[in-house]
Amino acid sequence: MEKTHLKHKHGAPKILNYSVLIVSDTRYLEIEEGKKSTDMTIPVIKEILEKNKQNFISFQIVPDENLKIKEVLLQLIKDKTDIIITSGGTGISKRDITIETIKPLFEKTLEGFGELFRYLSFKEIGSSAMLSRASAGIINNRIIFCLPGSPNAVKLALEHLIIPEAGHIKKMMKE
Repeated sequence: MEKTHLKHKHGAPKILNYSVLIVSDTRYLEIEEGKKSTDMTIPVIKEILEKNKQNFISFQIVPDENLKIKEVLLQLIKDKTDIIITSGGTGISKRDITIETIKPLFEKTLEGFGELFRYLSFKEIGSSAMLSRASAGIINNRIIFCLPGSPNAVKLALEHLIIPEAGHIKKMMKE
């Protein structure tokens, strides 16, 4: 790593607060029916954050509905969270509207995140990685990462992109 890049990481916060927003009609219906959620991404996120000594603050599950996604996201932004991870709704089906809902709210977009995520995904799963519209940006000094609803995708993003750079991003937002 270049010395100039290391200089920018110096003084970056090491421990951050994470909240998770699961976007899924299926998982939301389970909750509404009083069933236990079968979501597999939340346990993966909790385990990785714990292993990396990061704070898991909260999670919520919402349907693939524009107003509900926006309502919960804006509430999470008001909470004491540094990073919000959304999982689900980043594909290309008609119900996948997470990106259309959240991206217009970004004050700044981290274009490189989606590019790197798809590159790393391509190395794991091949050309179907191009179907992901994973994205990231800043809203009101909160870092938002919009990820696919796959536990493997969440693991890849957290371990290789988000956790290694989150403190650096947070520091850079203050400069």
